[in-house]
Amino acid sequence: MSEINNRTQSRRTFMKMSALAGVAGLSQALGNDTKDIIKQAKKQELKEAYPGSVKIKTICTHCSVGCGIIAEVKDGVWIRQEVAQDHPISQGGHCCKGADMIDRARSETRLRYPIEKVNGKWERTTWDSAMDKIANKLSDIREKNGPDSVMFIGSAKVSNEQSYYIRKFAAFFGTNNIDHQARI
Repeated sequence: MSEINNRTQSRRTFMKMSALAGVAGLSQALGNDTKDIIKQAKKQELKEAYPGSVKIKTICTHCSVGCGIIAEVKDGVWIRQEVAQDHPISQGGHCCKGADMIDRARSETRLRYPIEKVNGKWERTTWDSAMDKIANKLSDIREKNGPDSVMFIGSAKVSNEQSYYIRKFAAFFGTNNIDHQARI
């Protein structure tokens, strides 16, 4: 009987080794040298997709996990992304939402400025005007119905510091009505 290897492997290690075995088998079948294929793959990995671009380590903002992303930026435009292999939280991976962050940031339908509905149509407005209208509306609601008529909602996307500010704002507004969006 052969000896059984009791060493445990992570799923990621298993997948990498399986892929390598597949490449080696394919290269043997095609008559190519495995070392040449691996060298070529590494060259492609190091080559910039867009000459003159800069790679910036950043964090996915979809949720509060904070997975690592390396954004490739050229002339201030996010043009490509890859997984941060050395990130301590995501450890070289991210979910499908994180893989789609570039598409969310570059989407044609992404809201890039404040808008308001006027006579049934959406119109662009200024940040100052939007903030003044929101502040006035909140003041009116508090005066007419009291501070407990408003509820503030947190998010999985905000940091601990941002959560602190939301809580403080609610307290200064005069209410304890605060919750998290995941519970609703």
